[in-house]
Amino acid sequence: MAPPSPLGLVRNRFYVPWVAIPGGRLVELPGRGTTYVTDTPGPSPDSSTVVLLHALGCTGLLTWFPTIARLAQKHRVVTMDQRWHGQGIRSDEFSLHDCADDVAALVEVLGLTEVIVVGYSMGGVVAQRVWRQHPQVVQGLVLCSTTDRFQLNPAERLFFTGMGATMLGLREVSRSRTTLRAARAAAEAVLQPSDIQEWAIAEFRSTSPWAVGQALAALGRHHSRPWLGRIDVPTAVVVTTSDRVIPAARQVGLARAIRGATMHEVDSGHAACVLESEKFVPAFLEAVATVNARSRDFRRPTTG
Repeated sequence: MAPPSPLGLVRNRFYVPWVAIPGGRLVELPGRGTTYVTDTPGPSPDSSTVVLLHALGCTGLLTWFPTIARLAQKHRVVTMDQRWHGQGIRSDEFSLHDCADDVAALVEVLGLTEVIVVGYSMGGVVAQRVWRQHPQVVQGLVLCSTTDRFQLNPAERLFFTGMGATMLGLREVSRSRTTLRAARAAAEAVLQPSDIQEWAIAEFRSTSPWAVGQALAALGRHHSRPWLGRIDVPTAVVVTTSDRVIPAARQVGLARAIRGATMHEVDSGHAACVLESEKFVPAFLEAVATVNARSRDFRRPTTG
């Protein structure tokens, strides 16, 4: 039997090698809702844990599936679907603040300690907020293809403001039972994928356009620069140098604003985690290894 064909995307110009998709389960976060989680064990019970947060319009698996197996050679690896993405929590509004609280709740439910929180693009913004709102659960940060703020020029301000207003009008459509059933059915296709291309399409379609718009509007309001300098955990920033979504200069600015952050460059665009994973994964693993090594000596100052 011939091996499964690789995943071809963007007019077949980019490919991702076949990798096994880890199984997952629905996890109840008390008082918050239910989300889809994968939990891949590391080489030993005392392996450090890496929590992976996905990009806008994606899911935990869709952003990170090329990376999980390699990362699990040294770490326990956890992914989750964030609010209104995939099988993530449904709520009246999309809030980055709530997304960060969800991560902390998952850490508690799974009984995790010494966690390295990793975020890609939107996930990187959420990871920043996890440290801001729940510093006690964060042992280190890896921020990939992300920034500390948007709306830096009139065109961006107009885009984010308009997106929020447009998607507000579509809210009731997105809440309909038919739409939710369709999203859930598409997401459930990940449980036993037979073809990785069909799986990826189903995974992408499991997030509604309303969710993407609401997340964009929330990202437009994000601004972490005033407190970035107070981040006190080991941090690495993975910079995608050919990025046309979040320019490399903004990613570098993020790194420079965080005391002691290391930079790890990847000569690729914004979707490097999947479309150019052969470039992204080695640089990403280096970033995680750097943070993990430094986090062993990290001790948060005590007060009182």
